[in-house]
Amino acid sequence: MTLLWPDIERSDRQPEGGRTSDMVWISGGTFRMGSNDHYPEEAPVHRVTVDGFWIDRMPVTNRQFKRFVKATRHKTLAEIPPDPRQYPGALPHMLYAGSLVFVPPPPPVDLRDWSQWWTFMKGADWRHPYGPKSNIKGLDDYPVVHVSDALAYAKWAGKDIPTEAEWEFAARGGLDGAEFAWGTEFTPGGAHMANTWQGEFPRQNLNVDGYERTSPVTAFAPNGYGVHDMIGNVWEWTADWYSTKHEVDAPKACCIPQNPRGGCEEASYDPCLPNIRIPRKVLKGGSHLCAPNYCRRYRPAARHAEPIDTSTSHVGFRCVKRTPTAE
Repeated sequence: MTLLWPDIERSDRQPEGGRTSDMVWISGGTFRMGSNDHYPEEAPVHRVTVDGFWIDRMPVTNRQFKRFVKATRHKTLAEIPPDPRQYPGALPHMLYAGSLVFVPPPPPVDLRDWSQWWTFMKGADWRHPYGPKSNIKGLDDYPVVHVSDALAYAKWAGKDIPTEAEWEFAARGGLDGAEFAWGTEFTPGGAHMANTWQGEFPRQNLNVDGYERTSPVTAFAPNGYGVHDMIGNVWEWTADWYSTKHEVDAPKACCIPQNPRGGCEEASYDPCLPNIRIPRKVLKGGSHLCAPNYCRRYRPAARHAEPIDTSTSHVGFRCVKRTPTAE
């Protein structure tokens, strides 16, 4: 485990007059992105360089999103009935406003069938995270969920959504090559470093970390850069289109990609759903539903494809702000 590659020029000078209260300055540099040791979409490990940027200290909270909605009267996609033209073959009564909510299923459970624990629930949205009878009273400092159109908030705030490379660089907290955002052990000394699942997913949640579902965004210690909740709690949107694998490592230092932007939109479609042309973007960080027996994606290198029209009870986001030279 090392910090940064010392022979690569870094764009790491913090700009004057930048944000500091709700954001953290991440000095640019070169790091080893991805992993060869877990899921195939994380490979191969390859070097990339990112310029310096500001990143939110925490995922966007319900409190912050409420201010955005009050100022703009924005409606999320979960609050708008789907367009029938985008879902050929769907019955009219199936097209209603709602979102995916995790519901623990009774045993036995086939872990190959995620529909056993995900329910598309009418009336589920950011104000009603677990269905129409739920609410966010007392959850102001929890991450907002059920938001697939995160860019609308980012633009209103004068920010942007991070690229996958920016997100992973920030999540590593300076620990280049480490398996976890805090080092080499998942639970060092028995301590839980993030909100993940303990027990046999999806039917047994032991709540050893103190949380059955999401948690306040500062419930766990920040990483080496002072950024909270990059791992666990909620998955986070990135700006990049999903690709099934990373590019191979550059043969020479001079050829290392700088500020890469992932794959192309056309290649992001789900090949298992050829009639539904909904592009997918990369999610990062894992969530409170990631467990050793099912989804070991509580690592900076982990990645997941998510259709841009899909919102869930375990996906949130955070924003970045780039300097002019990094855009």
